[in-house]
Parts: sequence; C-alpha cells; structure tokens
Amino acid sequence: MTKMFLAAAGYVVIVFPLALIWHLGLFEEQYQDFGYFEGEPNVLAGLAAIVIQGLVLAVIYPLFQSGRAGFARAFQYAGLMGLFFWTSHVLALVAKQNVPNAGGFIAMETAYLIVQFSLFALLLGFIYRRVE
Repeated sequence: MTKMFLAAAGYVVIVFPLALIWHLGLFEEQYQDFGYFEGEPNVLAGLAAIVIQGLVLAVIYPLFQSGRAGFARAFQYAGLMGLFFWTSHVLALVAKQNVPNAGGFIAMETAYLIVQFSLFALLLGFIYRRVE
C-alpha cells in the first residue's frame, strides 16, 4: 500500500508542475495557436484529473505482468499507459475538433507525453526496485 501511495503521489508531484510549465509556461503561445484553450484554463480541475490519473495508474501497476522486472517493467507499463493516454488525449482532440496545425499539436503533445511517462517510469522503477 505504501508503494501505491508513493507512486500516486509521485505522479502528481511530477506531472502537475510539468503540465503547468509545459502548457502554460514554455509553450503557452503555441498551445493558444492550436486552440487548445478556450478561455482561462481551470488549474484546479487539471490538478484533480492528475490526482485521479495518479491513483488509477498506481493501483493498476502492481497488477501489470510483463515478464520483466525492475525498470524494464516500469518502462513497459509507462509506455503502454502513455500510448493509451496519447490516443485518448491527442488523437481524440484532433478527431473531435479542427486543430490549426494539427501536425504541430501532435508533435508537441507527443513530446510532452514522452517526457511525462518517462519520468513516471523512472519513479516506478525506483519505488518498486528490489532492495537486496
């Protein structure tokens, strides 16, 4: 249970600042051009979404059986979850609305999700490492 809590909390600690810095700091102008924001972003709703994601991802990870252990298992899991997030977040947005420069948006969000889930994989690998 402690490892699940650490994984969920770690996800929030990694992803929330990353999302703010990436979307509202470094690349805010590009995301405005993509039409990503309509009005002001709701930061509290974003935080709530990230907390829920962290809890769900942390609960599922111990159930994930890949035949691998340690960091290899963590990166397989994060890659699979990242791909799921990518299809449901990036492709779904492009499918639902007319995104100016859709290719640029896909590239930016793909890079973001690679960073997000790579950091999460490192966290999981560290938390679930075997200490002998």
